[in-house]
Amino acid sequence: MNMLRGALAALVTGVCTVLVVLAVSILPYLNPVWVSFEQGRAQALAWTGFSEATLATVTNEILADLVLGPPDFDVTLDGAPVLNERERSHMRDVRAVFVMLYAAAAASLVLLIVLAVVARARGALARAAMWRRLRGTGTAIAVVTVAGGAVAIMFFDTAFELFHRTFFPSGTYLFDPRTERLVQLFPEQFWVDTSIAVGATAIVIGLVLRRLGRRRAAQAERGR
Repeated sequence: MNMLRGALAALVTGVCTVLVVLAVSILPYLNPVWVSFEQGRAQALAWTGFSEATLATVTNEILADLVLGPPDFDVTLDGAPVLNERERSHMRDVRAVFVMLYAAAAASLVLLIVLAVVARARGALARAAMWRRLRGTGTAIAVVTVAGGAVAIMFFDTAFELFHRTFFPSGTYLFDPRTERLVQLFPEQFWVDTSIAVGATAIVIGLVLRRLGRRRAAQAERGR
């Protein structure tokens, strides 16, 4: 029974920690500074034909709808919508995925806090076990992200397609870069660079969690 309880605690701790780390890793890149920088690298000005001011205005409105809502994505230029209905529909789907992720991450954070409080109440051995689980999860996050990221970079188109098939209805995420603004505003290079940045952030957090978990577990064991 104790083994089963420990395995369940490890599973819950691991899943919750992964969700929180993923949500935290994405946050730094949902801001206009990063988006503008990456659009420059991806040559969004050339793709869209917009001026810098127009590109910033359009992008910031789309980003605001994504992060803050409401998810209308109805930005216009000279009275004409920038995104067509298919593009707006996809962006609404994207926001729904974000909402689910951050809701799950928030619930996971609450559950981790509860587990930490329970472990603290049960004494040093329970605290040490909790920190060891976090250390193991941090290690797994770093290792899996490095390995998975290397594969995803080498086969980015396949990974991108697999990701979209998993979270979005088939065919709703395919756009023509010659005529549709969504992929002109956010070209492929934008997503390659941003994916690498998110992965690097997750690796750093994983390594910090590994180091912190090891130290705190040792402290708890010494304080028995």
